[in-house]
Amino acid sequence: MTTIVATLRQVHGFTKASDKAWLASLFIVAGLAVFDRSQAVTTVQFTLAALMGVAPWLLLSVAIAASAAATGADHLIARAFQGRMATMVILAALMGALSPFCSCGVIPLIAALLAMGVPLAPVMAFWLASPVMDPAMFALTAGTLGLDFALAKTLAAISLGLLGGFGTAWIARSGLLADPLRPGIGNGGCGGARIRSPKPPVWAFWREAERRQKFGREAAKAALFLGKWLTLAFILESLMLAFLPGERVVALVGGDGVGPILLATLVGVPAYLNGYAALPLVAGLLGKGMSAGAGLAFLVAGGVSSIPAAIAVWALVKRSVFALYLGFALVGSFAAGLIFQAVQ
Repeated sequence: MTTIVATLRQVHGFTKASDKAWLASLFIVAGLAVFDRSQAVTTVQFTLAALMGVAPWLLLSVAIAASAAATGADHLIARAFQGRMATMVILAALMGALSPFCSCGVIPLIAALLAMGVPLAPVMAFWLASPVMDPAMFALTAGTLGLDFALAKTLAAISLGLLGGFGTAWIARSGLLADPLRPGIGNGGCGGARIRSPKPPVWAFWREAERRQKFGREAAKAALFLGKWLTLAFILESLMLAFLPGERVVALVGGDGVGPILLATLVGVPAYLNGYAALPLVAGLLGKGMSAGAGLAFLVAGGVSSIPAAIAVWALVKRSVFALYLGFALVGSFAAGLIFQAVQ
């Protein structure tokens, strides 16, 4: 009973500190209910369905983070990810391109990794590569746009991860990216993450009341934090799908040359477009004269850093890391488009 009371107190305090995100979500839905009731219903349904879809990954990451804290295994994880930076970055980029995460779905996993002290460089590599490509996306891209486009998108995902990972590792040498998480969110760090206690982990943490309490506190904090920002992100996603049709966005980037590729990159970063829904739209515009480079740049930029995902990233990390994340997305997507256009 004491454990339950302590956990509820922790949840209450954390909820009070999180009012801004919850209030923003409620304000948007309430405004829709007044001015567009049907869209309010659609938005709520979309948000609930999206949360249900990401729930397995959310619960898994919450459980991993809470278990690592309760057992003390996060100390071992931090040690395991020290050194061998090049190998970690390469593997993270490769695994990211093969993982089945969307740009929002990868957020819970990233939060857990950073909170456990995994270095920022390999996390950034995984973070950037993961939303761009996965096995199902490869098959659909090949069927819709052709095998060469699917291969190019896969290489772009891996290259974007490598660019972000090695770029982050190089910048981190100066110490500018130490402790990438916002204050109060986890206690991980970059590269030289703090090893808070030399004590060995206690795997059967449920046998000790103090560790059970810690598990409950950490799970509640992680679930509430991720839940509030994912809720707001999915609400905004539904509005962008409703009021910013993908056809209008993609129609801006038709034509040849460097200009359309740059515009496609800039439009793709803030504009949400579901990766699967984007494929037939891009295919249609390619048939109307849109350059292949612009199409690839738009798909890569839109997949890795749409507004819903960016909001969740903003909530997790400090501004310098967020700016770095967007910078790599812009540079990598633009470069991918230019290279793909050059080899056509």
